[in-house]
Amino acid sequence: MKHRLLYIPILLLFSLSFVDCAKKGSPSGGKRDSIPPIIVKSNPENYAINFTDDEIRIYFNEYIKLKDVQKELIVSPPLKNVPIITPLSASKILKIKITDTLKENTTYSFNFGKSIQDNNEGNPFEYFKYVFSTGTYIDSLKLSGTVTDAQLLKPENSTTVLLHEINETFNDSLVFSEKPTYVTITDSINGFEFTNLRAGKYLLIALKEKNNDYTFQPANDKIAYAESVISLPTDSTYELNLFKEAPEYKIARANHLTKNHITFGFEGDGKALKIQLLSSKPEGYRYRTYADLKSDTLHYWFKPEMEVDSLLFIAKNYKSIDTLNVRMRDLYKDTLRFSATNAGLLTEKDTLKIRANTPLVAFDSEKIQVLNKDSVKVDARIALDSTYNIVKVVFDKAEEQTYRVQLFPGALTDFYETSNDTLNYTLTTKPISDYGSLALTLNNVKKFPIIVQLVDSKFKLLSEKYISENGPILFDYIPPGNYYVRIILDENKNKKWDTGNFLQRLTPEKVIYYPSKIEVRANWSLNEIFTLD
Repeated sequence: MKHRLLYIPILLLFSLSFVDCAKKGSPSGGKRDSIPPIIVKSNPENYAINFTDDEIRIYFNEYIKLKDVQKELIVSPPLKNVPIITPLSASKILKIKITDTLKENTTYSFNFGKSIQDNNEGNPFEYFKYVFSTGTYIDSLKLSGTVTDAQLLKPENSTTVLLHEINETFNDSLVFSEKPTYVTITDSINGFEFTNLRAGKYLLIALKEKNNDYTFQPANDKIAYAESVISLPTDSTYELNLFKEAPEYKIARANHLTKNHITFGFEGDGKALKIQLLSSKPEGYRYRTYADLKSDTLHYWFKPEMEVDSLLFIAKNYKSIDTLNVRMRDLYKDTLRFSATNAGLLTEKDTLKIRANTPLVAFDSEKIQVLNKDSVKVDARIALDSTYNIVKVVFDKAEEQTYRVQLFPGALTDFYETSNDTLNYTLTTKPISDYGSLALTLNNVKKFPIIVQLVDSKFKLLSEKYISENGPILFDYIPPGNYYVRIILDENKNKKWDTGNFLQRLTPEKVIYYPSKIEVRANWSLNEIFTLD
């Protein structure tokens, strides 16, 4: 009896274990699949020779899907017609339908990038390359290098790198219209490698493209090029430096914008652009011009009004001469208006700038008043920038102040003898402790002049100094943030960075970056030594 009683607790515990097993819950599902798809076979086999098929089938051990295949796929040499790639949905078979006539005795490669993924977890089968030859052997030569950017620390995103075979029909202009012989793209560290190349002579270029058509469109694309012809085979590696070409000067169609206002748009360097009326002029005809601040446009204002169907102009810019016929319309006359380009928060070094829409010809500094926050008058004067039709209100500023700027009626007069009504602007300055400063010492500068620039984390120019001889360099009133310092070697001494030109084989002026990002803090003064290589 005692032995039987001992079995009762054991039976009870055994029963409870079954109850616990019956509780509801979510299964863990096991370890997540992280293995990419595996190729079972290909038809024709990868690296096949004497290829004559128009369809390729690649079989996987599991269901796959394609992601951004048209973006990721690189076919080299490029095909005129994009191959048809399926599946559009999950499948174990990847099909490549070739719709072009293939070249004889040529090795082709299809690099799928990261477009092939397993259907369930999205594990990518990275950089799978299918290669075949229409000849009796697979080309096996290689070429590698890196791509940099002439103005930036590194190129933005990936870059297309191209090889054009140099033969009896080749000329440089083909890069504007013809697809290359071979193509590849840079990796995450801006390196590139061509494989399966054949022996020969080539032009090596890189493009930061907008249209992804493997042709150079100067209006939209950046270009880099190897200065010498590439002869394969070679053990050399190459560095390609991207730049955006300055567009060649070209006048655009003129536009009659308002009653007495015509705009002349242009591309390229239009600093010397002069406009002259060829049509008959009424008695007392006069005109004024100024450049647009934001666009490549010259504003042309005239008086008196002319009731004509069209006007004929001549546009001269350096050695370029164009005639332009402007169709005149029945339009309203413009009225004088003003807008401040930088009112609000200023530093002690800034100047209030006011833009007018009609040409200003006169000003009266006696009709301006600047009061600080204590209503104390501050001496001020007006300066006129006729090039851009901008008024500058110049006065000394102190930190942590508020200024009320008033331009009374008659302070500014335009080309049509119209004056301003009262203009009111409020300006404030922050305490200097809200800013940081950076003092630079330069070492090993072999040649002057140079341009030293401070740019923000997005490479927008904050400030620059033109340096003709070595000495201390100070950037002050810097808002807290991260910045880069770069030096431009101003070879032609024109006080600006000059880009390159592919057809003229001009390389851009060299830009050297300080080796690290600089963090500027409020109320903090940095001292850095910049040693050039």
